[in-house]
Amino acid sequence: MAAAKILVVDDDPAVRNLIQRFLIRQNYQVEAAEDGKAALALFEQFNPDLVILDVNLPDAIGFNLCQEMQSRNGVFVLMLTSRTDESDKIRGFSKGADDYLTKPFGLGELEVRVAAILRRQRVVTTAEQKRLIFEKLMIDPVRREVSLNNQPVPLTALEFDLLHFLASHPGRVWRRAELIQEVWDYEYVGDQRVVDVHIGQIRKKIEIDVGQPALIQTVRGVGYKFECPTQPQSEVKS
Repeated sequence: MAAAKILVVDDDPAVRNLIQRFLIRQNYQVEAAEDGKAALALFEQFNPDLVILDVNLPDAIGFNLCQEMQSRNGVFVLMLTSRTDESDKIRGFSKGADDYLTKPFGLGELEVRVAAILRRQRVVTTAEQKRLIFEKLMIDPVRREVSLNNQPVPLTALEFDLLHFLASHPGRVWRRAELIQEVWDYEYVGDQRVVDVHIGQIRKKIEIDVGQPALIQTVRGVGYKFECPTQPQSEVKS
């Protein structure tokens, strides 16, 4: 299996070089950029599996760069910030970031986060290849596509993972901590409101009335569940 490709974007040469050298030692293919312009050029040439992206760049806002990259191919994005403000993290997640690291951080923690994100690219099993169809909503895990009324629904990589996981277990109530463990794939140590942010973003895209969501329902004091008025139909992609 080919080594995962990682693009590191940070205007601080010490941080950029440290991360690059460390990830190369972990046997990843790594390229690095110091600003947004160079990052987008490398992004096109290198086609990374994961981008490690600093929020504050001299010529770009990391949040916007994250959204731009995500819109092109749904790449995984790990944001870096020197701020501890939780609202920054919430904003980053709403723009499509898969995870967040606050500077300063240990290389051991970076290694765990990177491995956890890349694990979500695991090979899908035959059971997981089934398209889920709930009336006018279709979720295709092989192509990682969602459509509603035969119209494509643009989801970030993490939004897709969360929706597919919930829809794969209709009617079951999940606590936020359980969803973080199952979808993020490790013990997230930050604010569990990140789940609420992603649920909110998904609802805007698939619910007829966001104020009265029918598909992803809130179970007060517990968490969330996926509900549909009809039994799901599944079909295996040929």
